Amino acid sequence: MTDPINSAAIPSPCYVLEESRLRANLELMQRVQRQAGVDIILALKGFSMWSAFPLVGQYLKGCTASSVWEAKLAKYEMGKEVHAYSPAYKDTDIQQLTELVSHLSFNSLSQWQRYQQTVQQAGVSVGLRINPEHREATTELYDPSAPGSRLGIRVSQLEGVDLCGVDGFHVHNLCECDSFATERTLLAVEKKFAQYLPQLKWLNLGGGHLMTREGYDVEHLITTLKAFRERHPHLHIVMEPGSAVAWQTGPLVSEVVDVVENDGHIAILDISATAHMPDVLEMPYRPTVRNAGEAGEKAYTYKLGGNSCLAGDVIDTYSFDTPLKPGDRVIFEDMMHYTMVKTTFFNGVEHPAIGILKSNGEFQLVRQFSYEDFRSRLS
Repeated sequence: MTDPINSAAIPSPCYVLEESRLRANLELMQRVQRQAGVDIILALKGFSMWSAFPLVGQYLKGCTASSVWEAKLAKYEMGKEVHAYSPAYKDTDIQQLTELVSHLSFNSLSQWQRYQQTVQQAGVSVGLRINPEHREATTELYDPSAPGSRLGIRVSQLEGVDLCGVDGFHVHNLCECDSFATERTLLAVEKKFAQYLPQLKWLNLGGGHLMTREGYDVEHLITTLKAFRERHPHLHIVMEPGSAVAWQTGPLVSEVVDVVENDGHIAILDISATAHMPDVLEMPYRPTVRNAGEAGEKAYTYKLGGNSCLAGDVIDTYSFDTPLKPGDRVIFEDMMHYTMVKTTFFNGVEHPAIGILKSNGEFQLVRQFSYEDFRSRLS
């Protein structure tokens, strides 16, 4: 059977969202919402492909934004409930956000005290981001509870503070974690912030709940959330996963441009790790390549490099059943979440197009980028 991702209708390079996979993820999340009695909203920082919002909006309650621009995208392109959190707001941010969002969480007591009256007068529900000082993330770069973190208010900072007017707490300390990490986090929140929970209306559990990953114990998550709600029946629970929504929902299609030799074969592709897959260098991590193996596992081994002038624009080394040559496709799996939102126009390398492989097998080209897009980023 022919791989539809290799269709001539799909240009290279291109991010391809597979509609059926996204729908399957959303159906699972809808089950969690119904059975656990919680709301799940889309974290735009992880997936903001607004051409897919009509489908996402059929299942999720709305979006959460980290900035005014994301809030506008949520409001104007999905049109459902909008929550917001940012490490800090400027006066102009607050002026705009109060017209866009239903819930707004502050990162510090000073920011809350500065803006609480304005936000409350606008009818927006106010929250504080708390730091449970409970660590679950395995990568320091993505650990909001690491020592010295700038994110969230520690329980010691709330002593003697009048929280009148605060409707909810926002807690986020997970990164692609399992349901047991969620359970431990809830217990940590209860232990540290027990005295404040009775006066709240809602608790936002943030993101990092990778419930759509294979092997994730969804039943345990539902049981955990139901048990917490039984202990705190007055609290409305919100979750805002980023990765989980678009997890394994589509690849980045690339093409071999040239093959060079330097202590082995190096295939230069029409994409760039630094511009189009930055987490490969930042995290770092090794993306999965379709039909490829580890170095030396298959007959032909190649280092895969990007087409920018950055010396370190290298993805990793892989092996293939047949030799690579210019024009061959190299398909990087699972590139819909976070990868797309972090892309840049660095070096003027051709930016990947964006398309949707529909459930009926048809390919819809949503966007191709041009020199004008590159030019408009600068002045």
